[in-house]
Amino acid sequence: MSSPDPQVRAARNQSTSSPRPGARGPVVAVTGAASGIGALLTERLAASDEVRQVVAIDERRGECTAARWQILDVRDPAIAEKLRGADVVVHLALDLDLETDAAARTAYNVRGTQTVLTAAAAAGVHRVVLCTSAMVYGALPDNELPLSEDAELRATAEATGVGDLLEIERLARGLARRAPRAHPGLNVTVVRPAVLVGGVDTALTRYFESPRLLVVAGSRPAWQFCHVDDLCSALEYAVLEKAEGELAVGCDGWLEQEEVEELSGIRRMELPSAVALGAAARLHRIGLTPSPAGDLAYTMYPWVVSGSRLHDAGWRPKYTNEEVLAELLEEVSGRHTVAGRRLGRKDATAAGAAGATVALLGAAAVVRRARKARRRI
Repeated sequence: MSSPDPQVRAARNQSTSSPRPGARGPVVAVTGAASGIGALLTERLAASDEVRQVVAIDERRGECTAARWQILDVRDPAIAEKLRGADVVVHLALDLDLETDAAARTAYNVRGTQTVLTAAAAAGVHRVVLCTSAMVYGALPDNELPLSEDAELRATAEATGVGDLLEIERLARGLARRAPRAHPGLNVTVVRPAVLVGGVDTALTRYFESPRLLVVAGSRPAWQFCHVDDLCSALEYAVLEKAEGELAVGCDGWLEQEEVEELSGIRRMELPSAVALGAAARLHRIGLTPSPAGDLAYTMYPWVVSGSRLHDAGWRPKYTNEEVLAELLEEVSGRHTVAGRRLGRKDATAAGAAGATVALLGAAAVVRRARKARRRI
C-alpha cells in the first residue's frame, strides 16, 4: 500500500496531536495506551469534553487517532521529556500475563512504575493515577464484608502478580509521603478493581473455564466483579479529580458461591484444603499449571470491597455482579481449562492439561477412598 500524500499526512498528524480548540481541562498522559484497559481509557478520555488532550504512550501505536502518540518503553528515562506539559499521568503499562516469566514480569512492572513516577515528578505532573487490584487486601477468612478502602493490605506475594502490585502500592505511598515536601501539588491516586472482566485473562477468569468449579472444603468464597467499562469510568473520575486517594471499584454487593453455581450452571468439585493446595503447588512446581497455589486463596475467602469513596463522589457502577458473570460465562464459552491450564489443540498442551486433570481428580479419589475406609471401620 502506498504512503499517504505528505500534505494529507501532515494534516492527519496535526489533527491527532493538537489540543481540542477551546477545550479546557487537563492534558492526560496514558501509559500502556495501545491495548487493553489503556486503549479503552485512551478512547474514552479522547472523546471527553472535560479533557483537553490525551498523550498516548506505548511501545507501538494504537488505534486512537484523536490522541498524540509517543512510542517508547515506559522504563526509558526519556519518558520524562514526553510527560512535560501533562497535568495527569495514568500508568497502565503493566504485564500481568499468566504465561509471562515471573522474574521478567516483576522486572518490567516495578522498573516501569519507578521510572514513570520519577518522570512524572520531574516533569511537574499534578496527579498520578495507578491501577493495581483489590487483591492487595488479601483473601482471608476473617476479612470484613465489605472491606473499606482504608483496610490493611494483608496480601502476600504468593498469587500471580500480587507481589508486583504490592510493590507498586509501596512506591505510590512513598511518593505520596515525599510529595508535600519534594513535589508540592503532586497527588497520587490508586484504583483497585475487584475481579476484572471484559477481554482480560486471569487466574480468576480461568476459574470459570473449568468443567467443575473447585471449592475448598470449609472455605467461604464471596464473588465481586468489576467490568472493564466501570473501571474506565472510575479511572476517569480519578483523572478529573472527582475522587482521590485509595479507590476500590467493583459492582455493588457480592455473590455467594452457591449463587455463582446456580447462575453459571457449573457444578462444584469439593476438596479438603490440604489436598487442593498441595495439588496446586505440585502442579505449578512441575510446570503443568501457570497459577501458583496462592491464587486459590482468592477463590476460597472474601475480598469484597465497598467502593465507598467513589460512591460518595457520585460514581455508580453500570453493571451488576449477575450481569458481569453472565458476560464472563459467554466470553469463556468453548474454552476448557483444568487447574488453570487451557486445553489446546496440540497434543503436548492437551497432554499437560490431561495430567493436571488426573492429578486433581486422582487426589479427590484418594480422599473419597479414605473416607469410605473410615466409614467401614
